Amino acid sequence: MTCFLIDDRVTIDAGSIAIGVNDAQRATVRDIIITHPHMDHIATLPIFVDDLFALLDEPVRIHATEEVCQMLRRDIFNGTVYPPFHKFSNERTHVMEFVPFRTGEEFRVAHLRVTAVAVAHIVPTVGMVFTDGETVIAFSSDTSATEEFWQLVNRLPRVDALLIEASFPNSLSKLAEVSGHLTPEALRQELTKLTHTGLEVLAVHLKPSFREQLIRELADLGVPRLSAMEAGREYSW
Repeated sequence: MTCFLIDDRVTIDAGSIAIGVNDAQRATVRDIIITHPHMDHIATLPIFVDDLFALLDEPVRIHATEEVCQMLRRDIFNGTVYPPFHKFSNERTHVMEFVPFRTGEEFRVAHLRVTAVAVAHIVPTVGMVFTDGETVIAFSSDTSATEEFWQLVNRLPRVDALLIEASFPNSLSKLAEVSGHLTPEALRQELTKLTHTGLEVLAVHLKPSFREQLIRELADLGVPRLSAMEAGREYSW
């Protein structure tokens, strides 16, 4: 399940947020960027908000495109799957609020500046670049071959790290294509669109059943500074 924690303040996606953060982080994370509404990216978001309900002094802010915000209201926080927390308050604050952003326009999330663009997945999905003013990270999110993301990344004067998906092994390239994902070979082809050099490239979203095979296939590409991201590890650039 996808969830990237940034500086103990912001997460990108919320697949494992309720079970992945510690008590100190649970007290500081109030901004969550959702790239798309697939379950592995939002699975424990309602549980995270539910757990904090009585403790909040400010709302948990869900940053997503308006289309994805509407999907979350309709399909998750709908009073059937989970309560509509965006309509609820405790004694001090609204519990949760949706904060829509527009693709192609920079927006702020806590201490970060973020720009998101549409990528090629089977539901509305964004990749993004974000910075704290010192470090610049690019994240593809779930995608197959895409163009606008690379245009965004290549316009930047510097990128310190790239997180790019590699979900299925090369033998399942047809499945990857129809489900809007990359294989290691497709990842290699995507990297030919990148004009920056010398940055660390981390493959993410590896399907657990194929993780060891994917790691071998990624290594066989011979791409400098490419490796599989490790769950639970802290990275800094």
